[in-house]
Order: sequence, then structure tokens, then C-alpha cells
Amino acid sequence: MSGTFTKSMARNIFYGGSVFFFLLFLALTFNTTKALPERDNRGAISPVVAKGKLIWEENDCIGCHTLLGEGAYFAPELGNVYTRYGNSKEAIIGFIKSRPVDGIPGRRSMPQFNFSDEELNALAEFLKYTSEINTAGWPPNVQG
Repeated sequence: MSGTFTKSMARNIFYGGSVFFFLLFLALTFNTTKALPERDNRGAISPVVAKGKLIWEENDCIGCHTLLGEGAYFAPELGNVYTRYGNSKEAIIGFIKSRPVDGIPGRRSMPQFNFSDEELNALAEFLKYTSEINTAGWPPNVQG
């Protein structure tokens, strides 16, 4: 090989690299589309879970919490809250009900939303559903 770097050498490296990474992209895309149906749990969405998601959206919970890594980082991640609370919807409902009306003086805290029992159950079902999604290890720790 000569000591100079020619235009044709640069062109060959560019085209060869482009083809290599394009083929790598196609292989990874194919692998992902093959793996996603195995991780899907869309069949578990019930009308109660859908109502819980609607309550989640209407009350802008994502404005403070993250859910599966998306949202604000003001309050804890809730993608694994069902598991964190011992696989108990009652514990989640009890926590939400126990929030003080005026908050806790001197610190940030979740407000009291005064949800009905039906709304609390729907929200707990939604959080249970999100904890059952195969997230490939997200969040990385139990605390969220």
C-alpha cells in the first residue's frame, strides 16, 4: 500500500462503510420487529385500564412523574410502582388517598386529587398494567 491517501481510497472507504452500516441498520430493524410482538401485552388492556390512562392524562400526572422513562423527573418513576408496593393495588390506592389536602409544609408533595373509589381503582389498574410491560429492565432500580 502506498504512503498516500488517494481519492479512490477515500471513496471506497466511504461507500464500503455506507453499505456496511446500512446492512447493519436493516439487520437491527428486522431483529426489533421480530422481538416486539413477543414483548407486547396489548391483550391486557381492559376498559378499566383505558379509563385509568384517561385519568392519568386528565390530571397531568406525567407533569410530575415519569412513566417508563417519559415525563417529568419531579416525582418518582411509576412504571414499576405496582411491584414496588408489593403487587398490591390497595397499597397504591391507600397512598393516593392518604395525601394531605394542603401538602406537606416545606417540601414537595403530591396533591390530594379527591378521586372517587372507581377512579382510584382504574388508576391502580393502569399502573398495574404498566408494571407488567416488558421494558427490558427499565427502570434500572426498584426505586424508579
